[in-house]
Formats: sequence, structure tokens, C-alpha cells
Amino acid sequence: MTRRRRAPGSYTALEDLGRERLSRHFSFRDFLHSEIGSFYGRPNLPEDPDLALEAGRGLARNLLEPMVETFGPIDIRSGYRSVALNDFGATQVKPQKMALSPKNYGGHIWDKRDAKGRIGACATVAVPWFIPQARAGRSWRDLAWWLYDNLPFHEAYFFPKNAAFNLTWRDGSEARRILSYAHPKGSLIRPGEAPEADRARRYADFPPFRGITYPPIPEPGP
Repeated sequence: MTRRRRAPGSYTALEDLGRERLSRHFSFRDFLHSEIGSFYGRPNLPEDPDLALEAGRGLARNLLEPMVETFGPIDIRSGYRSVALNDFGATQVKPQKMALSPKNYGGHIWDKRDAKGRIGACATVAVPWFIPQARAGRSWRDLAWWLYDNLPFHEAYFFPKNAAFNLTWRDGSEARRILSYAHPKGSLIRPGEAPEADRARRYADFPPFRGITYPPIPEPGP
């Protein structure tokens, strides 16, 4: 039987957990920072590290790696949240920055399954290649339709600043939706709806999908 990790009980245990690789370009440490946690002195520690790592690998390998291999480095604005930190952000911080914790299970709270029992993970992402264009007035919908046609996400939710967006991976989910707080606000597409027919013209000038190549990772020596 595989021994499951316990919640980090020491600084060194958290340090070791942060070193765990999620994918080629990401480790767990990349997703642990929280401005609310830093400002208010609240730790951000998983109760179930194994589930958090499994969900984080699904997010990183299926959604974030293809983005890096297309656009180069991406900004991670927010990633994993513990239940305790999310509860604090949802109930004690004004203006409220976090949804109530059960709504974030299988989302920002990686170590809790959603109401259907699925694992999942969410990160708030910005694409530096796209940010200057968004500031110059280019619509977030151009990037949203690129996501729709290229990545197996569960949900994307856009914000007004820098065309940043929440990107959620959910194991076994085929239902995808795109929503926005940025203008035009509301739903771009929901499960079962037909996508915009000529949407590809919106991102015709985007870099080739996964067109960036990186040096191969050498095999370990003897």
C-alpha cells in the first residue's frame, strides 16, 4: 500500500512538498503564494498533499504546459488555496476576493473533490504575450476562443485587468464554459451551446500551437 503524505508539520516538510514537480515547467511551490495569506499571516498548507499534487499535475500537464509551449512564460496570479485560507478570504476580507469554500472544491482548493466526486484544480493566469494587446483594447474573447479550440479545460473565467483568467481543469469533465467579469460581461459559451462559427479569425495571428521547443531533458546517468 502506498503511504500517503501527511499535511506539512514543519518548514522542511513544506519545503520538500514545494519541490514536488507537477510538470516540466512547474513545481507545487509555484502555486502556493497568496497575497491574502502573506498580508494577514495566514498559512496556505494542504490537508491532503497527495490529492493536491494529483490535481495540480492534471492542471499543469493538460492546460498550462501547452500554453507555455505556445506563448512562452505565463504569470500565475493565484493557484492552490487551503480550505482555512479560502474560508478566511471568503468571510473576513473586504472586498470579498474568494468564493465560499464548497464552491472552490476541485477549483482553487485542489485537495477537495467537487460535489460530483471529481478532482480538479484552478489557477489564475495571465499571458504576457497578450497583456500589451489587451491594454491596447484587444478583446479577451480572442484569447478565450483560442483556449476553447486548443485546451481541455472545464471552465475559464476572465477578469478586467490584463485579460487574466481563472482556468480550471476537472478530471472527467467534458462540459466547458467561458464566463467574464470583463466587458462584455457574462457568458461567452456554456455547455451545449454552439461556439462562434468564425472564431478562428480572432486568433489567426497567434503563435503556432505548442510551437516553442525546449532542450530535451537528459536521462539520469548511471
